[in-house]
Amino acid sequence: MKIGTIDLGERPLFLAPMEDVTDIGFRKMCKRFGAAMVYTEFVSADAVIRSIKSTLNKIVIDDEERPVGIQIYGKDVESMVEAAKIVEQVHPDVIDINFGCPVKKVANKGAGSGMLRNIPLLLEITREVVKAVKTPVTVKTRLGWDANNLIIIELAEQLQDCGIKALTIHGRTRAQMYTGEADWTLIGAVKQNPRIHIPIIGNGDVASREEASERFDRYGVDAVMIGRATFGCPWIFSQPSQGNSLSVDDKIDVLEEMLRINVERIDEYRGILHTRRHLAASPIFKGIPDFKQTRISMLRATKMDDLLTILEECRNRLR
Repeated sequence: MKIGTIDLGERPLFLAPMEDVTDIGFRKMCKRFGAAMVYTEFVSADAVIRSIKSTLNKIVIDDEERPVGIQIYGKDVESMVEAAKIVEQVHPDVIDINFGCPVKKVANKGAGSGMLRNIPLLLEITREVVKAVKTPVTVKTRLGWDANNLIIIELAEQLQDCGIKALTIHGRTRAQMYTGEADWTLIGAVKQNPRIHIPIIGNGDVASREEASERFDRYGVDAVMIGRATFGCPWIFSQPSQGNSLSVDDKIDVLEEMLRINVERIDEYRGILHTRRHLAASPIFKGIPDFKQTRISMLRATKMDDLLTILEECRNRLR
């Protein structure tokens, strides 16, 4: 599979862009374990234009994580075009436009999946961003606004005509948020549409490499993007033989390395904020009796040494 000239191999797995989740430490670990493409946290076009420091910190990338995409969202043509030009200066491999975020603070302002209620503007933004940059432009969106407006088959053709190089489809409507089951049948229908020639990336409810393989087999997608199932589990991208060879000690080592990378590349306070979400969500700690209090301690820790001490205690309890 290729996005423009970027060769991503056969049946690649992608790490979804997620706010407060896909920090640089986590991305590098996911890349190490086999993610073919990773994405920074999605960023607001307005914040990029205003040079908000916290936003610009989110789009710092490292050559070790390439190919890497930066995802932007906004609600008007001018700001999206300007933000895309600024983002291009960071030299991402892909600029992705977010037309899928369902959260109220984004969608209710007309951005993210809110754009699904204004298709002419959605398409105009896409066309103008494509024209404004040389970097391959892709789009991530949903099936439609709600069950009465499942527009993705027609929308995919329209987006392709705008010049995008790939399309990621989350198998839910905006109204569903993250509830219910992702509907991959419409994702498959887009892929099987003979008028579609760009890569189609499926997203939604994939929790393992085995489930990803099933989606490839059943729906014929070009790539599978994994989101929430990656929390605290970057080894989810590994081949079964590789993943099964990791001991609990190995996995805790990975989590500690993520922490160190984030503290070094960001700062202690924000590096911990990013990493402790993964620590608290990691499935490797499920075997610890009465883990709730330990989890609370993880989420309250503000010093790296304190967090490392908690992790070492967990390591000893799991032995």
